[in-house]
Amino acid sequence: MIRKIGPALALASGALLVLASTALANVALNQISSDPFTNSTAVDGVAIYHATQVEPDTFAFGSTIVSAFQVGRFHNGGSDDIGFAVSTNGGRTWKDGLLPGLTSQVDPASPYERVSDASVAFDARHNVWIISSIPLESNLVVPTVLFSRSTDGGRTWQAPVAMPAPSGPVNLDKNWSVCDNTSSSPFFGNCYTELDNFARFDLELLTTSSDGGASWSVPISTPLHAHGLGGQPLVQPNGTVVVPFESIDGQGKIASFGSTDGGATLTNAVTIATIDFHSVAGDLRTSPLPSAEIDGAGKVFVAWEDCRFESGCPANDIVFSTSSDGQSWSGVTKVPIPSVGSLVNDHFIPGLAVDKSTSGATAHVGLSYYFYPNANCTVSSCQLDSGFISSPDGGASWGGNVQLAGPMTLSWLAFTTQGFMVGDYISTSWVNGTAFPVIAVASSGTPTQNLDEAMFTTSSGLAVSAGGTPTISGASIGPSNLSFVAAPLNR
Repeated sequence: MIRKIGPALALASGALLVLASTALANVALNQISSDPFTNSTAVDGVAIYHATQVEPDTFAFGSTIVSAFQVGRFHNGGSDDIGFAVSTNGGRTWKDGLLPGLTSQVDPASPYERVSDASVAFDARHNVWIISSIPLESNLVVPTVLFSRSTDGGRTWQAPVAMPAPSGPVNLDKNWSVCDNTSSSPFFGNCYTELDNFARFDLELLTTSSDGGASWSVPISTPLHAHGLGGQPLVQPNGTVVVPFESIDGQGKIASFGSTDGGATLTNAVTIATIDFHSVAGDLRTSPLPSAEIDGAGKVFVAWEDCRFESGCPANDIVFSTSSDGQSWSGVTKVPIPSVGSLVNDHFIPGLAVDKSTSGATAHVGLSYYFYPNANCTVSSCQLDSGFISSPDGGASWGGNVQLAGPMTLSWLAFTTQGFMVGDYISTSWVNGTAFPVIAVASSGTPTQNLDEAMFTTSSGLAVSAGGTPTISGASIGPSNLSFVAAPLNR
């Protein structure tokens, strides 16, 4: 289904429209999916929020874009099912549906009530689309990663296959998948999925498939057993795997590990940068998880939310670093997103995209994100917006900032034990030279059964800007303001 809405700010009241529309342009959006479920209470008694869809990922190959996301969010983790939306004509029209076999909501034979953390990949060698996700048992433990496969361009999906469990106690989280699509690579057709094992203090793991996702290896860890979450694997043209992730070994860091032998063994983690993080106001669920992408020549970009460029850390910016080998990384630089209004803006939940048909000094980079025009707000006063900005020159300069959605009131969103939720991540993909961000957008509603939070993308792709505003560098480097202890998960 597609529901068209006009310029994004039309979702809000007239008073809010005047406040925000003076600062930046806005674009028309299409709704590409919606929540069809109506169950109100989970087996353990917690609320289920409808109609809600959260946490989208996307991947594009040729003229096809596939997005996957949670549908019907549970208060303490997971969702009724993973939904998908697919366009085979460069974003002009979309088909949506629900993945079969994941939960008892769609298949009574499934042992799982809920599922979370959708990630999309495409295997060019085997012509297979893959969506990975994690099922939750009744005690909220995740025993495996499930892989749903499509051999007809994302139109229909097969019953999921499960990954073998890693050694030791198991409680998995934050899966992310990618495939090696370079025909000259020695590992062409390998697919890789990063995950972490909370039962072993978020031990970072990688599993590999060489048959289009039909079977997967037992996950392995780095030699020194790196701990973290939110890794996003990428594959360079020579077959080298690079996995930027949020490290929780001591102080908070963005780090990376990888593989040079097709996933048979992993390299040790290296630090990209420490994290300076401003806790986002309004009880919004967010953290400095990385968003990572790669250009056509294999240059890796990784972005996250960080306050190092703001004196006293009153708000986050979106910052990024780059690497040609996954081992040596550039200094941290700030995306120069223009301020909205006269107050301190807070930027978070980046969805980075790089056009793989471009590279080097002419690489096209797109960035979707959420933000508050006023970082110092409360649950009742915070105004949540979403924006997009792009770079025509590999991140050297940026421009073309547009507003995608908002203002949204936080009570319009699914409420989880970690706060109001649009997603721990969002996603953007380039198709035929234009960018398509997919984001959760909410209209006025009341919890728990009368919300209106769904998946949207732009009615037409967003062209790369002419740039013009240089990337900002030169922030001071110090210890992270984050430290970690083991705590219950809420996926």
